[in-house]
Amino acid sequence: MTEVVLSLSVRDLTHADLEACGWAGSDHHLAGVAVQLERAGRGEVDYLAVCSATGVPVAKGGVDYMPRLGAGTLWQLAVHPALQSCGIGTLLVEAAEQRIRDRGLRQAELGVEDDNPRARALYERLGYVAYDRRPDSWEVQGPDGTLRRHDTMCTLMRKTLA
Repeated sequence: MTEVVLSLSVRDLTHADLEACGWAGSDHHLAGVAVQLERAGRGEVDYLAVCSATGVPVAKGGVDYMPRLGAGTLWQLAVHPALQSCGIGTLLVEAAEQRIRDRGLRQAELGVEDDNPRARALYERLGYVAYDRRPDSWEVQGPDGTLRRHDTMCTLMRKTLA
């Protein structure tokens, strides 16, 4: 058996990275990420990239500081499908939590779709605790380019940061 060791770093996601993030979602999704990068420039959010040694993003996700005073809300977390279950999601979440701490906040929150048990198991392993459920929705782009509304139920989770 051959073992491959990845050298990874975490940094801010940039507009230049979006072209290499097609694995993360449709053109519509990436256009939305571009809008979030504008918010990052205003200090409303942090948007992170976990990158390979060559600087190519293999995971991305944001922390929004606007939804709840005193907390950072993790959202749009994604790891390249070929690299899932390799610890990269843990690295991403831990880096996001550090950004929250760096702002002097001690609460991290997120919502996880009820039909995503792997993600929920990761968050629970990292210390997140469910406290509520709520419906959520957003637009998704189909293969033909049309947009449709995606309705789902999410479990809300939170963690007190040390």
